[in-house]
Amino acid sequence: MTIADARRNTALTGEAGAPRHRAVNLAHLLTQTARRSPDACALVHGRTRWTWRELDRRVSSLAARLLDLGVRPGQCVMLDGPNQPEYVQAMFAVWRVGAVLAPVNARSHDSELVPIASVCEPVVMIAHKSAASHVSAVESVVGPGLVTVWLEEIGSFSDPERDVPDHGVWAGTAAWYFFTSGTSGSPKAAVLTHDQLGFVITNHIADLMPGMTEADRSLVVAPLSHGAGVHLLPQVARGAATVIPVSASLDPAEVWDLVESERITNLFTVPTILKRLTEHDSVHERDHSSLRHVVYAGAPIPRRDQQHARATLGEVLVQYYGLAEVTGNITVLPPHRHDHEPPANVPYGTCGYPRTGMQISIQNAEGNEVAAGETGEICATGPAVFRGYLNNPEANEAAFRDGWFHTGDVGMLDEQGFLYITGRLSDMYISGGSNIHPREIEEKILSHPALNEAIVLGMPDAAWGEVGVAVCVVADGSSVTDEEIRQWLTDRMARYKVPRHVVFWDQLPRSGYGKIVRRTVRELLIEQGWPS
Repeated sequence: MTIADARRNTALTGEAGAPRHRAVNLAHLLTQTARRSPDACALVHGRTRWTWRELDRRVSSLAARLLDLGVRPGQCVMLDGPNQPEYVQAMFAVWRVGAVLAPVNARSHDSELVPIASVCEPVVMIAHKSAASHVSAVESVVGPGLVTVWLEEIGSFSDPERDVPDHGVWAGTAAWYFFTSGTSGSPKAAVLTHDQLGFVITNHIADLMPGMTEADRSLVVAPLSHGAGVHLLPQVARGAATVIPVSASLDPAEVWDLVESERITNLFTVPTILKRLTEHDSVHERDHSSLRHVVYAGAPIPRRDQQHARATLGEVLVQYYGLAEVTGNITVLPPHRHDHEPPANVPYGTCGYPRTGMQISIQNAEGNEVAAGETGEICATGPAVFRGYLNNPEANEAAFRDGWFHTGDVGMLDEQGFLYITGRLSDMYISGGSNIHPREIEEKILSHPALNEAIVLGMPDAAWGEVGVAVCVVADGSSVTDEEIRQWLTDRMARYKVPRHVVFWDQLPRSGYGKIVRRTVRELLIEQGWPS
C-alpha cells in the first residue's frame, strides 16, 4: 500500500479527521427539473406562464448579471418585493452564483430593514420599485456602495449570453438568511444551509405532501419571503407548477377561482389566512375537490377554526409546527390524524408527532427531560436544525444546550408522542404568584359563539404583579359584554386564570405574514393608557 493509499483510507475512515463533503446547491433542483421536464409548466401568474426551460434560462441570465455586478460566493443578496415569477427567478439566480439569499417582507416598515441590513450586510438588493424607501434604509446601513436591481427589470433577463453553472457548495454552506418574524424582540438571521434545506425539502415531500409528482399544482397564498418560499422548493424538486395570484393582497374569491381553474392540489398558509379562506362565501361556490394537501403552520390554531376548516374542505388539512431555526420541520399532523384526542386535562388539540428524522425532548429549567404528560420547554434535534444565528454568539449560546435547540416554546408530549403547545415562555405571566399560560385561556374564550378572535396577555399591575387582559374581536352581528366573557371563563376554568380585564377591539394587529402580533397588542394597550 502506498503512502497516498494510506492517507486516502485514513480520510475515509475519519481516523485523522472527517473528509469534507460537497452539498447540492438548491439551484440544482431547478437544473434537474428543467432537464427532465423542459416544456412542462413551472410558474403561472395571470397570463404569464413559464416552462421549466424558460425559468432555468431566465435564472442563468440574471445570474450572469449578478456575476457582472461583482457578486461573489458567500456574499449576501437581499430580496424585497411582492410575489411574482421574477421573485422566484431572483431566488434561484442568487443560489446559482453561490451567494446567500436574504428575503425580507415587502410590507415591513423602513425602520425594520435597518437592523436586518446591519446583520446580513447585503452587497446587492433586488427590490420592487414600491420598496424604494426600503432601499434607502438599507443604504443608510451598508453605504452608497449597495447595488440595486429593480424587480420590474428582471423580466428582461430571459436569454443567457453565457452558460452559468450551479456554483459548487459544501456541507454547511449558507444558502438563506431566514430572519425571525420580529413579533417579539429584534430580528435574528437563522443561517439555513444548502444541505439542511435539502433535508427539509425531502421531508416536506415525505411527511407533508406524500405522493407528490409533476402532476401536482401549488398555489401561493402567503409571502414567498418566509414559509411559502420554503414550500416552493419541494414543488421545484418534483416539477410541480406553482400558481401565484395576481392580487397584491389576499383575495379569497380569487384563491378559490384559481383552485378550481388550475386544479390546485396543495397550498401553504397560516391559521389566520385559513380561517379567512374557509369562512368566505366563495369557498362554497367553487370546486376545490382537487385539493389534497392544505398545509398550515406558523401559529397555534383554535380548535373551533380547525374543525370548521375540516368540515369545509374535507380531510386535506396538514399541520406542521416549527420555527425559522428548524424551517418548520419539528412535527406533522396529517389529515388522518386530525381526530387524535388530547389528554383529559388538555383543552386544545395537538400539532402532531415528530417529523421523520427529527426528535423532540421536553425539558425542565435544569435541562432534564420530563415524562410524558409533563410540561416543559420544547427542544429539538435532527438534520433540519439550522447552523446557528449569523454573527450572534449570545443568541447561539442561549438557543443551544447539550446539543439540543431550545425553541422557547412550552409544551408536552402525550403517551403516543403527540405534541401539545402551551405557548411561548415569553408569553407566560405571573399573577399573584401563579404561572399562567395564555394558550389555554384563548382556547376557552374562543369557544364563546359571540367572539371571532381573541388574545390574552399579562399586563403590569401594582397589586398582583401582572394581571390577565383579554383583547377580543366580536363576530359580525353579535354582541357581548366583558362580564359575560369573564363568567363564561369562570364556568370553565380555575378562577385565578380568568383575565381580570376584557377589552373589545375592531381588529387585532398582524404581521406581514398574517400572525397576530402579541407585542404590538401590548404596546397599543400601553398607548391607550394602561394601566388606567
